[in-house]
Amino acid sequence: MNDFLKRTWAEIDLDAIRHNFRTIEDSLSPGSRAMAVVKADAYGHGAGYVSRALQEAGASWFGVSNLDEAMQIRNAGIVEPILILAYTPPEEAARLAAFSVSQAVLTQEYAVRLSEEAVKAGVRVRIHVKIDTGMSRVGLLYQDASADDGAVDAVERIVRLPGLEAEGIFTHFASADEDGEDGDGFTRRQFTLFMDVLEKLERRGIRFPLRHCCNSAGVLRYPEMHLDMVRPGIILYGLAPDAWMGGMLPLKPAMELKTVISMVKTVPSGAKVSYGRRFTAERPTRLATVPIGYADGYARCLSNRADMLVNGCRARVVGRVCMDQCMLDVTDIPDAREGMTVTVFGRDGGVLLPVEEFAGLSGTIHYETICLIGKRVPRIFLSEGRTVGRLNYIVPER
Repeated sequence: MNDFLKRTWAEIDLDAIRHNFRTIEDSLSPGSRAMAVVKADAYGHGAGYVSRALQEAGASWFGVSNLDEAMQIRNAGIVEPILILAYTPPEEAARLAAFSVSQAVLTQEYAVRLSEEAVKAGVRVRIHVKIDTGMSRVGLLYQDASADDGAVDAVERIVRLPGLEAEGIFTHFASADEDGEDGDGFTRRQFTLFMDVLEKLERRGIRFPLRHCCNSAGVLRYPEMHLDMVRPGIILYGLAPDAWMGGMLPLKPAMELKTVISMVKTVPSGAKVSYGRRFTAERPTRLATVPIGYADGYARCLSNRADMLVNGCRARVVGRVCMDQCMLDVTDIPDAREGMTVTVFGRDGGVLLPVEEFAGLSGTIHYETICLIGKRVPRIFLSEGRTVGRLNYIVPER
């Protein structure tokens, strides 16, 4: 692996991605399919390579957050349908149609404007209508069956607008990953509300080809809610939505973050380390400097708290994390030396340092951790143990 700048890098196991998708598909209720959610650069993994691997594994739908992301994976060779799950300016109707991208409709007013732009451009835009059953983020409000019948009327008006093709209808679970009766009860209430909308629409002669509501947690916990399609995200990348859900499927984490020792030196007892002098050596201490910092997504709040793996041994980060570098205490790892690979999270031999630990010490969730791995960290794509691709955001390959 000497064909990239060996400073700090993320290794992405495409075999794990394909394994996870097939494992998810095999777990689905009969008649359902999986939309591979690859928004946010495939959760920081690299959308182009990951999407192609998923398409090879059989993915028949892809979910993204915006039109640029849809174009990104189209340009990477994705030919299957793509759904934009969030907002696109209605003025982009022609591009949505030209690149065969479906659009979420969040309000009746938005649908009217999208319809007008589609008619003006002489195109038809495929849409999925979003129903808000409890997330209170986007979508037509239907959180109270006795009070929100206006949503059903709005859907009926939307599907009759010219220039639009009503392809799907969906909602999003707010608490499917919460352990305990409260979260479970709220999820079941959301599903009941969603099915109520569908039943009322069917009585008016309206049925959508694709009905979907399950996110990753829904996929794992609620097979009776899989309907026509599910939207796995975090589980595609081998991570459980929450720690208590680990092991529900035999998933394989796809990303490992690595760096390298740039120098090793011994400082005397009493020496201060890094900005603000927040660490004091209590003995003669061997320090290994590694070229990763908060500009790479390694949060400053990990100072004096987190470990990395050096030759299969834990080494504590000491002193404040800098923008580009930080220091490790390798006093008890005598073979630590310049040029040695260091695992920030992932596996080193038989020792695992999970990304969930990294995220917990940062005071956040692993979703955010992997999405925030910086763009100066190249992604190195592996298959069958070999490097099959590289993604360098700073110096793109031509």
